[in-house]
Amino acid sequence: MEMCPWCKEGTVVNTSDSVYWELPDGTKAIEITDTPSKQCDGCGACFQDDDIVKEIEDQLFLINTAQLAKAISFDGLMKLPRLLKRNYFDFS
Repeated sequence: MEMCPWCKEGTVVNTSDSVYWELPDGTKAIEITDTPSKQCDGCGACFQDDDIVKEIEDQLFLINTAQLAKAISFDGLMKLPRLLKRNYFDFS
């Protein structure tokens, strides 16, 4: 079982949740529904693993965000066609 990184007492379970993300150009924020998440059974914190955060940020950087509605599912977002094959500005 994974311990909560926030309260260090509870354990986390896999879940899905809506998250709100500002677009890379700062023009608006969107809701991303059914996002893979984790929730603490102690403090109630709901959060995403670093790999999910990176996946969302890379995808938002690589697609035409002008076509996005105010809300989209995580799977729907990940299936949108990319303008570039990968994020060439990520030097990590």
